[in-house]
Amino acid sequence: MRFVFANTGQEHEKTLEFVDRLDKHFRLNLVWVEADVHHGKRVGTGFKIVDFKSASRRGEPYEHVIKKYGIPNKAYPHCNRELKLAPINKWVESEGLSDRLMAVGIRADEVDRMSVQAEQNKIVYPLISWFPTMKYEVMAWWSKQPFDLDLPERLGNCTWCWKKSWKKHAENVREDANIYEFPRRMENLYGLAGHNVDGTKRVFFRGNKSAEDILGGNFDGGSDESNGCSEQCDIFAEN
Repeated sequence: MRFVFANTGQEHEKTLEFVDRLDKHFRLNLVWVEADVHHGKRVGTGFKIVDFKSASRRGEPYEHVIKKYGIPNKAYPHCNRELKLAPINKWVESEGLSDRLMAVGIRADEVDRMSVQAEQNKIVYPLISWFPTMKYEVMAWWSKQPFDLDLPERLGNCTWCWKKSWKKHAENVREDANIYEFPRRMENLYGLAGHNVDGTKRVFFRGNKSAEDILGGNFDGGSDESNGCSEQCDIFAEN
């Protein structure tokens, strides 16, 4: 088995520490990749190899994607495609692994998150099809391990992901408003990058809300309409 992790540059530090510890504890020989964007060329996103120490913490891969393709949001959901799928698939191709199965850790209680193109793309879900496993079983297994992620679920994936619920955004701002400095800077620098149908500036968040709106509390902070992490990107989803 081969193991690969795609870093966006906006992962929580504890996520990176967890991935590094997984690699060392289970001897995975994990490959760390980041998006390698080719500006000014009609060339798709590639990959570059990094490691725990050299992995971006300041969002450089994300910024390069935004600079070329524009700010991702509900109407333009290309961040998963360019920051996760493209680097991983390019690495797979470079290793001559086209005839492979790609395992994704979605559980039996998340069956609705399975890709409709799974068979076509040779994606398998061991925790659904091979060893049906529920969330409580995963939690029980980790409780017996010498370490865990030790991170609130709302901070999983990119810390400020635009797919998170308003409740989670509100909690993020209360705990650490600095999380939203990166999306605010991106909106200020690259609001007109990429192709906008109506020519207006793009912002990240639902309802045409900007990072400035999030920081100012100018959004619906009502009930959490999400379902765990299912409102966030699935690595091999269709967008």
